[in-house]
Amino acid sequence: MLDKAKKLITYLKTKGADYADIRIHEVDEEERISTMNGDIEDYQLNSKQGYGIRVLVNGAWGFSSSEIMSFDAMIATGEIAIEKAQSASDFIKQSINLAEKETLIDSYHSPCEIDPFSVSTADKIARLQQLDKQLQHEKFEYSGLYCHFYKRHILYVDSDGSEIKRQLIEIDAGYFAYATDKEGHKQRRTFNMPQNANGTTGWENIINDQQFDHTLRIQTELLALLDAPVCEKEICDVILLPEMMALQTHETIGHALELDRILGYELSYAGGSHVELEDFGQLQFGSEKLTARADGTVQNSPGSIGFDDDGVKARNVTLIEKGRLQDAITSRQMIMEANDKAGKVIFTASGATSRSQNYSNLPIERMNNINVDAGQDGSLQDIIAATKNGLLMESPRSWSIGSNRENFHFATEIAWKIKDGKITNMVRNATYSGDSLPFWRSLDMVGNQSTWELQPVFHCGKGQPNQIMRLAHGVPACRFSNVQVGK
Repeated sequence: MLDKAKKLITYLKTKGADYADIRIHEVDEEERISTMNGDIEDYQLNSKQGYGIRVLVNGAWGFSSSEIMSFDAMIATGEIAIEKAQSASDFIKQSINLAEKETLIDSYHSPCEIDPFSVSTADKIARLQQLDKQLQHEKFEYSGLYCHFYKRHILYVDSDGSEIKRQLIEIDAGYFAYATDKEGHKQRRTFNMPQNANGTTGWENIINDQQFDHTLRIQTELLALLDAPVCEKEICDVILLPEMMALQTHETIGHALELDRILGYELSYAGGSHVELEDFGQLQFGSEKLTARADGTVQNSPGSIGFDDDGVKARNVTLIEKGRLQDAITSRQMIMEANDKAGKVIFTASGATSRSQNYSNLPIERMNNINVDAGQDGSLQDIIAATKNGLLMESPRSWSIGSNRENFHFATEIAWKIKDGKITNMVRNATYSGDSLPFWRSLDMVGNQSTWELQPVFHCGKGQPNQIMRLAHGVPACRFSNVQVGK
């Protein structure tokens, strides 16, 4: 495949491409298993191959993809991409320019001990049914587990001379339980398996009880939730645990700082951003407690893929430092356009976040791992002890976000009332809301490394046509002051 790809790139240059690249998915497998009340609810196994070819002609992109792996088919697919670029070049208002990047001959492998595709289906089902049985309870209307496994071997070659091989394995796993509370309303508790940032991704996580078996906790919490009082409406401090912090970070930092959104490219579908180009280096986005990063170098995460689909090596980019906005989620194309629009250099290099769902999609800016640094405010117990009146909140239940990420309203599955430094009781139907910048500026306690978790996100949608991306957020427990809670 490498020889074919190199010959193709040479051919596309002779046909008028100023730049060309090809992404070949030599292996692209996905397996899904889920249970419901002890039975197998769903099983899917998909395996395919394909490639996407991208060319730049007269300042315009052309893209085409195919699943026919012969060299003749690659030539034909490349010619279609050339034709599309030539047609598009007649209508563009601004020519596309790409920032400089390093030419690389390199490779990347996900850290993995046990390839889940080497484990028998029977063994996978047996493990899920074992945990499913532990999760069940007579008061639950339904409960179950799921495991999704992804495996991709990708070859990338471009006309700049880069040749990159990647072997990626990802696992999305968790479980859920639903029951009816004393007022006849549905309540739920879910568990989404966090990643060990210093560990591996593979079947070893699923058979590790410490990593994956939280069935008793989820069962106990849901049973208690059914009789818990409803969250009262008030203004108080809120402490967000990592699952909830991941959503908060995703929606109000991650999406707000995607440079294509800032430039207006997602307005018709995913929305825009309240951030403007002149804000970089100037805007106090949050309190001095907040340092956030777009870090594609985290060892073990679905957002760590070694190199982006522009062939740029993963970087750790500081987005917000001590509350001050510094950088964005960027690609080779968008930083050139942003700098040109601003009339000055704001962004000096791609953040390696140009990513595509698969070989049949054109890469766009996507989050990798949008993380918040752990702080110096102690353990979770230390933060609780320092809180006079507050709510401890976990697990997203629903969310609503302003089209420019300027405000939000989130509901959580579960929360606990804190009075005078102690948890007094559980509450249900807890919600909180705010305006994004005042909310992040109210951040007054950030937990230490013991509270930090890498929370995966496997279903982030963006782009037209829509692309689903997999990533993660490494976040600590955080406290925000004077937040509106309750309906």
